[in-house]
Amino acid sequence: MDNILEKYERYSFAERQLIANEPESPVNWTIEHSKVKARIELLQRNQRHYMGEDLDAMSVKDLQNMEQQLDSALKNIRSRKNQLLFDSISELQKKEKAIQEQNSMLAKKIKDKEKELVHQTQWEQQNPTTNTQPQYLMASQLPCVNMGGNTYNEESEARRNELDLALDSLHSCHLGCFAA
Repeated sequence: MDNILEKYERYSFAERQLIANEPESPVNWTIEHSKVKARIELLQRNQRHYMGEDLDAMSVKDLQNMEQQLDSALKNIRSRKNQLLFDSISELQKKEKAIQEQNSMLAKKIKDKEKELVHQTQWEQQNPTTNTQPQYLMASQLPCVNMGGNTYNEESEARRNELDLALDSLHSCHLGCFAA
């Protein structure tokens, strides 16, 4: 029960403090309005001074103070600009390094492909083949025998002569075997 009473007293005290500090009265609003208005006027005057306007009313000390403020602001601006430039340069250098690595990898792949091509051409030169076509595609190059056809041309005659020569050499070989 004591805890409940303590909490009630704390909350009621805090609420009374908020009400006492709250500027509900028109006097508080008027004072607050005049403070905000004076602050706005001061900021507008300073802005005009920084823009180079209304400098006639300023004293030498005020001008020197403003010059120091501008110098310090300019240093901060230059420092921030330099930091951004250095960050940008650093990022670009990282990208450049990545691109160079990619370029070297691609160059290595090209060299490997060139070596592979050179080895392939060397192997083909060392192991020449008369026909690189499979056997079933070579049928058009074989001699043919015309068995009872009426068509005759020089090409078929040349092929028949080739076939006859091939058969003659086989025939003389085998005749010697049967002669005994």
